[in-house]
Amino acid sequence: MAKDANEAMEAIQFPCASCGGAMLFDADSQQLKCQYCGRLQAIDSDNELPQEHALDDGMQEEADTDWGLAQQTIKCEACGGESLIPALQTATLCPFCGSPKVLSQPATANIKPESLIPFQVDRDDATAAFRAWKKKRWFLPGAFKRENTSARLSGIYIPYWTYDADTSSAYTAERGDYHYRTVTKTRVVNGKTETYTEQERYTVWHWVSGEYDRFFNDVLVPASGQYDAKLLERLGNFELGGLFGYKPDYLSGYIAERYSVNRSQGWGEAREWIGDALRSDIRAEIGGDEVRSLNIDTDYFNRTFKHLLLPVWNASYNYKSKPYRFMVNGQTGLVSGNAPRSAWKITFFAMVCLAVVGAFVWVYMDYAR
Repeated sequence: MAKDANEAMEAIQFPCASCGGAMLFDADSQQLKCQYCGRLQAIDSDNELPQEHALDDGMQEEADTDWGLAQQTIKCEACGGESLIPALQTATLCPFCGSPKVLSQPATANIKPESLIPFQVDRDDATAAFRAWKKKRWFLPGAFKRENTSARLSGIYIPYWTYDADTSSAYTAERGDYHYRTVTKTRVVNGKTETYTEQERYTVWHWVSGEYDRFFNDVLVPASGQYDAKLLERLGNFELGGLFGYKPDYLSGYIAERYSVNRSQGWGEAREWIGDALRSDIRAEIGGDEVRSLNIDTDYFNRTFKHLLLPVWNASYNYKSKPYRFMVNGQTGLVSGNAPRSAWKITFFAMVCLAVVGAFVWVYMDYAR
């Protein structure tokens, strides 16, 4: 039993070979770095490409649960978020909402990710990116833009699923093409009736059908239940060409979120996204000026998936006693977040827009006379 505890501690702390201090993953050097003497240690990489797994092979969700380090599950009483931290580490604040009430949970089997993108943006760069993001927002209060917002940044590896699939679709629809004809009309100008001609548009409809094939590669679906889908979408696309094979070394100093969207649920979301993409593609292939009564029947083949972790800096902060949240892409530095709005700036902008519209209406009415 003592041997297992020692092994767990060793795996968690990654001790420095020079001074015995804790080594954490360093985003700048992409190596482990001692927090005391600054010694760098390279992370061995096997250079193997991430493995795709067949979605239909009946593989259990609980397979491959050895993350290579002992860990514990913690759950926040305030927001319900669950994350994984080293077994001997204590959490005083929730990494999602900043709440101090975080409870340890019984150990559960969590499928191990096979690949990840290491953090490439450090804490200082993430903070600078947020400040630059604030300055570019239109309707933020001036005081908020100027002040040094106090926010606790947490480096979190967010779980994702990716899906590949070959699709073959059969479709039917009505295609509408615009045509024009010259029509004669009358109008009263200065008390006199006059005739004039104008071009009138009409639509000719006819049925079309066809087949459409497309391969979808790496459809990315968040396996996190802690973030608004739009917030994650605005975070930007990760460059999955930068994936590395999973090693616990990359997690040293960071938190890994426990996935709350399982593989089957993730495929459901991916299928909806694929369906929308196919509808857009097929509408474009049909052509014409309008499309109606579109019906698509799609078969899916060679469905595969990967489970991976992607780096995000997450923070919550308060402004005038109201909570807000922002995130920074740990690979690209792109910022996504919520921020306060200035009521008077929005009102002023609306008044300017109304004034401009009013001016156009006045000019048009004067011209029509």
